[in-house]
Amino acid sequence: MARILITGSTDGLGKLAAEKLIAAGHQVVLHARNKERADFLKSQLTSSYPILIADLSNLEETKKLTKAANDLGKFDAVIHNAGVLHADSKTIFQVNVLAPYVLTALMEKPNRLIYLSSSMHLGGKEFSEKGQLEKTTYSDSKLMITALTAAFAILYPEVRCNAVDPGWVPTKMGGKNAPDDLQKGVETQIWLATSEEKEANVSGKYFRHKQVKSPHPAVLDEAYQNRLIQWCEELSGL
Repeated sequence: MARILITGSTDGLGKLAAEKLIAAGHQVVLHARNKERADFLKSQLTSSYPILIADLSNLEETKKLTKAANDLGKFDAVIHNAGVLHADSKTIFQVNVLAPYVLTALMEKPNRLIYLSSSMHLGGKEFSEKGQLEKTTYSDSKLMITALTAAFAILYPEVRCNAVDPGWVPTKMGGKNAPDDLQKGVETQIWLATSEEKEANVSGKYFRHKQVKSPHPAVLDEAYQNRLIQWCEELSGL
């Protein structure tokens, strides 16, 4: 059985993934933004591991989260699920881009890294200057994290790094009228985190419903990847 950390597992896709993985016998470490959400999660899910608490919009709390995770030992997989949609540009960038960058930089490398992308990344803007980060939209952030996933696949060839578009699913973020299937929205990240099938043992890919799809052209642009890494280094000190 695999040891898996899921960020943002108090509701939506993160919580559903945790429920399914725990039911399948995997060892799942949960994450909540604050103690109140952690207490609620504790009443909903049974995990033998502590629930890690950190507000991913806060850089220092994110760094402390990596220490707490490392203290638990090496993970088989980390699912970077946490994300925000309705927030200011700084928070969107911090949670959707910088937090997974920091966690990836500081955590002991797992065997598999899964990052939640979105079809909305196709409408994201390919920033050329660091100052543009001040106007980051959700679509921009998903373009960035998808490109960073491709970069991590190159930087860490021993780790399987992939991005997942779960679809527009009926969660708190997606809204109750979202048209896509919630169950299908969580299957791919679970599959990539645990499966030994040949199709799941790849790296640097962008998936939707267990199928490799073509991402925005900027995702595979190494100059864009390098800019993002440089900006994240400067903003995080890592």
